[in-house]
Amino acid sequence: MTSASTIRDPRADHLLTPENAALVIIDFQPVQVGSIVTLNKRLLIDNVTAVARTAKLYGLPVVLSTVNVATGRNAPTIHQITDALGEVTPIDRTAINAWEDEGFVAAVKATGRKKLIMVALWTEVCLVFPALDALREGFEVYAVVDAVAGTSEEAHRAGLDRLVQAGGVPISWIQLACELQRDWAREATTAGFAEIVFSEVGH
Repeated sequence: MTSASTIRDPRADHLLTPENAALVIIDFQPVQVGSIVTLNKRLLIDNVTAVARTAKLYGLPVVLSTVNVATGRNAPTIHQITDALGEVTPIDRTAINAWEDEGFVAAVKATGRKKLIMVALWTEVCLVFPALDALREGFEVYAVVDAVAGTSEEAHRAGLDRLVQAGGVPISWIQLACELQRDWAREATTAGFAEIVFSEVGH
């Protein structure tokens, strides 16, 4: 059996690693989930939950944000995500663009990570707006395209196109999990990785 060659510096690696990336989850709330049309809602919830479980497994810093919970206009993050994450305090906002909320931006910068894995509802608004601002400020943005959705196929696609044209990187949740694990010999996370991947693939 052969193993990987010299392990690359996990902080300087150009690929995503548990040491160089953070997860940002924006507005996965009942109203938003209920309004999407570009992905089966059950599949969307399964996929974003897999993203959350993956972040938890690899110890990624997580910034969780909601909109309009404190005002009473909206409900909190869906329980599947919060159950997977455990103790993460959400940052509630009124700004549609999360990057226009000082507390949100401060939390992102406090992670000390420049690679931001982002999921948000809707694609064309709550994902794209902060992603564009983050890119402009020198962050790398990785949008998990099968864990986001929009209000129409056209809006979803236009949002992703705009993000990619600005320098954002589209990835899938399974790509994310495999990129963080990288080697079956990393036994501390092998069992958790296999459980996440093989319990979700094909659903």
